[in-house]
Amino acid sequence: MKSNSMCFDIATRDRVAFIQSCWHSDIVDRLRDSFLDEFAKLDGRQVDVFEVPGAFEIPLKAQFLANSGKYAAVVAAGLVVDGGIYRHEFVASAVIDGLMKTQLASHTPIFSAVLTPHDFISDGQPEFFAEHFTGKGIESAQACALTLAEYSREQIALVG
Repeated sequence: MKSNSMCFDIATRDRVAFIQSCWHSDIVDRLRDSFLDEFAKLDGRQVDVFEVPGAFEIPLKAQFLANSGKYAAVVAAGLVVDGGIYRHEFVASAVIDGLMKTQLASHTPIFSAVLTPHDFISDGQPEFFAEHFTGKGIESAQACALTLAEYSREQIALVG
């Protein structure tokens, strides 16, 4: 029964948090913009946008926002680039693990659009990923809206 009451609580929240890292902002901004455009078509909730320096800082901000009780969902967007050293694997893993732990502890849905392309530096790849991020923004908006709609249906079933 606790999960049903959790769904009710989330369904009544009228805001979504969107966190983005500032590194590679020319590309991550494309994801944010397409998310905002698509989400506005699918859901009437207001989206509050937050920036953090890099992807590594996203989980702490997500935890703060999820635990505030103000947001129906949190969306995280960033780009962790393989610059030829193995450090990017640790950063990507830490970010995803942090987001999952936050989601489970806060009972707030968190959507990850933190991408870690295998080959970003080669010729043509930054342009490819700029376009790819536009598509991922749309997909993230659809996943978020669909999840929140499901929570709303569960709320109606509980009340009705």
